Parts: sequence; structure tokens; C-alpha cells
Amino acid sequence: MTAISPPGSTKFQIDLRRHLREEEEDRDLTRVICEIADASKYIINAIRTGDLGLAGTSNLYGENQLALDVLSDRILRKRMIHSGVVANILSEETSEVIEVDPGGKYSVAFDPLDGSSLVDVNLAVGTIVTIYEGSDLLQSGRNQVAAMYILYGPRTSLVYSTGRGVHEFCMNQLMEFTLTKENIQLQPSGNIYAPGGQRNLYTEGTEKYVSSLEEKGYKLRYSGGFVPDINQILLKGSGIFLYPHLRDKPKGKLRLIFELNPMAYLIEQAGGKASTGRQSILDIKPESIDDCAPIFIGCREDVERAEEYIARYG
Repeated sequence: MTAISPPGSTKFQIDLRRHLREEEEDRDLTRVICEIADASKYIINAIRTGDLGLAGTSNLYGENQLALDVLSDRILRKRMIHSGVVANILSEETSEVIEVDPGGKYSVAFDPLDGSSLVDVNLAVGTIVTIYEGSDLLQSGRNQVAAMYILYGPRTSLVYSTGRGVHEFCMNQLMEFTLTKENIQLQPSGNIYAPGGQRNLYTEGTEKYVSSLEEKGYKLRYSGGFVPDINQILLKGSGIFLYPHLRDKPKGKLRLIFELNPMAYLIEQAGGKASTGRQSILDIKPESIDDCAPIFIGCREDVERAEEYIARYG
């Protein structure tokens, strides 16, 4: 992992657009990624100053929408519509794919503000994005051409991959994203774990696995937000996040298209692994936009040990 000058430093900063250009990324893909980065400037302002109450509506999962969810969705949707290169968009806050331009080169799915219920207690939240070529969003995660997330915490950071490594950018005082870490890599195994879900509902395999981590001295580091927890694992280069199959939720809770696929893509690009406990997340072909799956994601050896426990104990 190559460290770059810290945010605020004047020494040789590389901004996001320049980095994409130097990587010789497709021009239209560069535009989509930069539009999302620009949208985040308005989302962070909404988080700092906006309404923290309910919007009076619910999303397709029956969850009450916060005003910030709705506003973040509108900001991203508008940027994608006006990009001129997007065929279809899909948001976790809407119930169907939105057709934008039949001639568009890319389709984009996003969770506009993952963990939004944490904003009112001032914890970190984020935006998660997946990008596919063409108009079909019901593809396996292997077909992603890019994935990214933006973390709104003490610092605002952007992490992306187009299949050539994972790179982190931080927002500077001018609200520009500049490169801070390049080619992020995970260690084979870690020493932290972030366990989601109610533990008394874990299956025997998951319970035995988590107990084995505790016996080895793994430290529990769970924030309740998917973006900050994955960001911690990536930037520390160590650890595993799990939101497993539960006794009352055999398919888990997290959404395949909006959350699991983009994070699995990023983790695998960094040398890690993402699994349901039985198969690779990126090999699942979604049947509908609201498909969920269990997830064990992080350092490769940690995930493989989880798979061994699931195979043996269920």
C-alpha cells in the first residue's frame, strides 16, 4: 500500500480525475465516477445541515425513510441522469430500475446513504455504488466494471476500484478528492472482527467460528455501519466483517446489489475474500433487485476458516 501526502499537504497532490486519466480509464466511466464524487459534496452538506427526521415515506423494504435518505437519493439520481452516459439507475430507496438513456454506456446502482439512522447520533455513514457496463443490473458481481464507497466521518474519503487495485482519496479544504493511499492490500489474516446480527440467533457454525476468533484474541470492532466497518478493515489491512445467516433470517439482511457486490469487489481487489459462508458473493446472480445474502468478508484466510466452520456445523 503506497501512502501519499496527507490531506491539506501542498506536496504533489493527485486528484481523482487526474488519477483516473493516468490509469487510462474509459472516458465515460471516469465521468460517472467523478459525478458521484461531486454528488458527495452536496450529500455531506445535507448531513451537516439537513433535516434528521422522517420523510413520511418508506422504501421497498418497508423501512421508514429519513429525509436525508430521500435527499441523498435525489442528489445522486440527478447527477446520474445529467451525466449523459448512464443507461439505467437503481437506488435502494426506489422500487424499480429507472431508465435514463437507452444509448448510455453504463448502469449504476447505489445505496445513497447507508447507515443513515446513525446520523442523529453523529456516527459515520456512507454512500455505496456499483457500476456495470450496459443496461442490465441483475448480473453477478463478477461483471462489475467499478465499485466505490464514500465515507462521511471525521474526514470524507472515497475508495474506488475499476479492477486495477483499490485506491483511497480524501476530501481537502477545497472539497477536492486527492489521493492518499494507492493499491491498498489486505494481509492474509487479521486480528479484528465486526460481527453483525443478533448473536443468540447465530447458527452453530457461525457461533463456533466467532468463539474461535475470540479465543485467538481478535478484537471486536463493530460500529453498526457497513461502510465504516469495511473501511476500517481495508485501511488497517486486517480483519473480517460478518452479517451471517441467522436462525430467523437464513438469507441474511444485507442487500446483494446495493451493498454486498460493491464491497466484495473492493475487498477482492485488495486481496481479500467475500463469501456467503458457502459460495463467493461475486458468483451469485441476483434474481430480483431486493435479494439479500449472508456475508463473511475481509482477510482471505479468516473468510476461508468461516467457510470451514459453516461446512462442518451449519
